[in-house]
Amino acid sequence: MSFIQRISSTAPLDYTTPSFPSLYWPVPVRGPQAYYLYHPTDIWRFTTLWTLLFYAAVHFVVAGWACGVQWRNWKVVWVVPVIYAVLGGIEGVVAGSVIGGLLGGVYNAGYFRMSTWIPFVWALINALVLILSSFAIQGGL
Repeated sequence: MSFIQRISSTAPLDYTTPSFPSLYWPVPVRGPQAYYLYHPTDIWRFTTLWTLLFYAAVHFVVAGWACGVQWRNWKVVWVVPVIYAVLGGIEGVVAGSVIGGLLGGVYNAGYFRMSTWIPFVWALINALVLILSSFAIQGGL
């Protein structure tokens, strides 16, 4: 392996991408069970998948609530979960791709390794921002 190839990648020579969730118990910190992501495409994929899962959960709960509230219109209410699933999928892919791309770029530029918990946390933050943005704020700060 040449010097240029070694500088362009911080991944160990025997690195293989961990399987999807690959979440590990982070205590003790220096334990041998830790999983890391090195390539931007892996970081993007993990972030997008976690974001899709969280967005699906949020949209499923909201669709269930909407169906429960509007059950009197039973002829039309079956459309709500379908619409929510499609919109949640589109939002999840877009938000996960943007955050995953940014994280992959930053970690790749700094030659850092990323714990598999980081995409999970950023996807959770995405879902919380989605929930927070659903409330109307009257007045302002």
